[in-house]
Amino acid sequence: MHARVRPTLYEQLLTLPEGVVGEILDGQLHVHPRPSGPHGFAASSLGYDLIGPFQRGRGGPGGWWIIDEPELHFIRDTEVDVPDLAGWRRERMPLLPKGHRYTVVPDWVCEVLSNSTESVDREIKMPIYAQFGVAYAWLLDPRFRTLEAYRLQDGNWREMGRFKDTDSVRVAPFDGFELQLDGLWGPTE
Repeated sequence: MHARVRPTLYEQLLTLPEGVVGEILDGQLHVHPRPSGPHGFAASSLGYDLIGPFQRGRGGPGGWWIIDEPELHFIRDTEVDVPDLAGWRRERMPLLPKGHRYTVVPDWVCEVLSNSTESVDREIKMPIYAQFGVAYAWLLDPRFRTLEAYRLQDGNWREMGRFKDTDSVRVAPFDGFELQLDGLWGPTE
C-alpha cells in the first residue's frame, strides 16, 4: 500500500478554478472571488493614473514598474501574495522577471478593499508586507471612496494620511504627482 502524497500549497494554488484568486499567506491557502466591478475599476484607474508619470515618464519622473496583480514570492512557493497593484523602483528591479514569480520585494503595494478581502488585506497581508520590508502600502476602498496611505517605519506601519471622495492628493511614494480620487470611483448600478 502506497502512502498518498498530499499536494503542496503551491500545487493546490496552481489548480484553483477560473474566477478565483489564491494566495499563500502565513502558511495557509486563502481563496477569494475575482473582484467586483467597482473594485476592478478602482484598481485599473489607479494603475492607469500612475503608469503615465511613473512608469513611462509622461508628465512625471518615470523610473518605476507598476504591475497589476503580480505574484509576489517573498519565500519561493511558500509565501505567495498577490496585491491588486505593486510598484518597484527600477534601480532596485531593473528588469521584469521572465516568469510569473516576482522575487524582489516591491517598494509599494496597493490593496483594493472589498467585503471579501478587507479582513485578509488588513489583518494578514499588511503585517506580511511589513515583515518583508515593503516601504509603502495604500488601502483603496471603493465602497467608502477612501484612500489610506502608510509608510513603513522601524518595522511598523505609520499612517501618512486618509483621503476621500473628490480629494486631490500628493502622497508618497508618488507625491510628485497630484492624484484625483474622483477618477477612481466608477459609476455603479
